[in-house]
Amino acid sequence: MPSISRLTDPMFGSPPVLAIFSDTGTVRRMLDAEAALARAEAHCGVIPAQAAAVITEVCADVGVIDLDALAQSAVAAGNLAIPFVKQLTAAVARRDAEAGRYVHWGATSQDIIDTGAMLQLADALQVVVDGLQGIDNDLLRLGDACATLATAHRTTPMVARTWLQHALPTTFGLKAGGWLDALRRDVIRLRQSADQARVLQFGGAAGTLASLGDKAPAVAAQFARELRLDLPALPWHAHRDRLVAVATALGMLTGTLGKMARDLSLMMQTEVGEVAEPSGPGRGGSSTMPHKRNPVGCAAVLTVAVRVPPLVATMLAGMVQEHERALGGWQAEWDTLPQIVTLAAGALRQLGDVAAGLEVDAARMRANLDLTHGLILGEAAMLALGGRIGRLEAHHVVEAASRRAGEQGETLRVALAATLAANPAHATLLDDAELDRLSDPAHYAGQSAAFADAAVAAWQALRAA
Repeated sequence: MPSISRLTDPMFGSPPVLAIFSDTGTVRRMLDAEAALARAEAHCGVIPAQAAAVITEVCADVGVIDLDALAQSAVAAGNLAIPFVKQLTAAVARRDAEAGRYVHWGATSQDIIDTGAMLQLADALQVVVDGLQGIDNDLLRLGDACATLATAHRTTPMVARTWLQHALPTTFGLKAGGWLDALRRDVIRLRQSADQARVLQFGGAAGTLASLGDKAPAVAAQFARELRLDLPALPWHAHRDRLVAVATALGMLTGTLGKMARDLSLMMQTEVGEVAEPSGPGRGGSSTMPHKRNPVGCAAVLTVAVRVPPLVATMLAGMVQEHERALGGWQAEWDTLPQIVTLAAGALRQLGDVAAGLEVDAARMRANLDLTHGLILGEAAMLALGGRIGRLEAHHVVEAASRRAGEQGETLRVALAATLAANPAHATLLDDAELDRLSDPAHYAGQSAAFADAAVAAWQALRAA
């Protein structure tokens, strides 16, 4: 497994992605790489076709590799591939001694480990296993849920908060639209980086493929076709930018998810109460306080958002590698990249469930707009007056009215009417109808609905592409 705890992996991971990066999943993809290499070499006349057939048959059974022995032998070997190839060769030789001579022909350890990792990465980003979704599918699912929220609540008024304080009215549709548009950019980044990383690693001992002579180009091309990977222009043993691009794209995705989870968890606070995570047996309760409904999905996502950035930093640091093969930088990726992928997948799964079943309390959102007794609309009143008496004077008038509202316990509408009436030059500036309009938060949400619509339209265009 990509972490060390079977107890917490289900909390922070996604079942199909955890399976992909499990010990068995890793060995499975290394076996696939060895079998494909043998078939490619047989196709090009490098090894006998019979040997390739036996190697492929043996590689079909992941049980030919003793995982415990592999782990112990890797300590001295320095990587998994050396004892892996030794076990595989022995298993093939038991079936056919001649075929055993051709296992791993012309390849190096890093070719098999990296190619296996590319296959795992492709699986994790795109796979659908037994109806369970991979990262790309879960990302689309979450975006669709946000698009539904943005559309349904495009005009639902709520408080916009800056520095955690009431600022101006906005709509919940715009807030959901902001999440949605960030997710759209994450989809684009992740797909671009995944496309670049879907490549074969095949360079032999020093990246020259000297072991295959003039057959090297043909074998490499066929090897890539066997695994449905792209063939890069040259081996990339010590150039890790493709994998780091995926890691950073997933790092930004977890940042987006963390932003969403932070917003939702703050909106779930008892004093705010504007949304709630979906409820269910055993979900969000407390061991001592039966009344509590904790944002457990958001907590899991926020945990991932804390854990992933240092892992991405490790991937970036590991890019500085020595000459043609790395001493430490490559090895640092082995556990780091799977952890990034599985954590991101787990956060997507958690937040997808939250967004799909999110309970939105529009009445509470509207009530929270009234907590300042209309002061949240001071800018609207100032601008309305500013067009008649100038911005600075209007600011003074509304400031005085706001102060009176606080001192007298009045609404801003009442205090503003009284402040204007007290000055003959201002008494007729705003009539009752305009004061009522300026006191309605729904009339000062600006382009909120249009922005929400724009986010949904951009998302739908991505889905249709």
